[in-house]
Amino acid sequence: MAGNLADRGAIVTGATSGIGRATVLAFLAEGARVVGIGRDTVSLGALEAASPGRFTGIAADLADLREAEDATAHAMAHLGRVHVLVNDAGVGVRANLAETSDEQYQRMFDVNVRATFVTCRALIPHMVAEGGGVIVNVASSLALKAARDRAIYAATKAAVVALTRSIAVDFGTRGIRANCVAPGTTDTPWIGKILASAPNADELRAQMEARQTIGRLGTAEEIAAVIAFLASDAASFVHGATVAVDGGMTAW
Repeated sequence: MAGNLADRGAIVTGATSGIGRATVLAFLAEGARVVGIGRDTVSLGALEAASPGRFTGIAADLADLREAEDATAHAMAHLGRVHVLVNDAGVGVRANLAETSDEQYQRMFDVNVRATFVTCRALIPHMVAEGGGVIVNVASSLALKAARDRAIYAATKAAVVALTRSIAVDFGTRGIRANCVAPGTTDTPWIGKILASAPNADELRAQMEARQTIGRLGTAEEIAAVIAFLASDAASFVHGATVAVDGGMTAW
């Protein structure tokens, strides 16, 4: 698929680690120019140094409404023409509903849902005016199937699925393709933090692996490959879909 995104301008949120970083690298490998939004300035700087003139980093905490709006505006101004938007920024807490604090609830909705809304609201008029564009939002298999101790995280990702479908319905005839990927349990820094804080990390990892019918965690690169496909013209007839990239997690 090398070159499928040649000369496309793309914005990727959550660009500094995990699936977002893997998506940036996949897009760069396929010829895109990328603006990445994230909180880790060191990681953003390393990506800029590795891809001079083709990657630009913008540091922002997307939980803050003003920062989310400003970062999106700056990314649009830098690229000029934005062909692809990938909303990957996300936060989660390992807790059931009764254990979730007001602050945890608010931050998950601010980052996972409101920031997605803010970027899409800014980009859709631009994409329509320029003849079209592609939005790929990163949801989760937990939007499709419940798991223990992920109540509010799952609720935010279900909201992302519904928002994406609505965008496809409202703007599909105006040149906008909007789809979701729903990753299964993926070996990312967030999962690493959860395991590090667990009383028995090996037991918890085994439980996570057992969720997938293939018995292992996914990799960020596996998810990024599907995002790159959805961003490309090869997926031109894929509209309003939620693509489970989950090792079979939602198969049972």
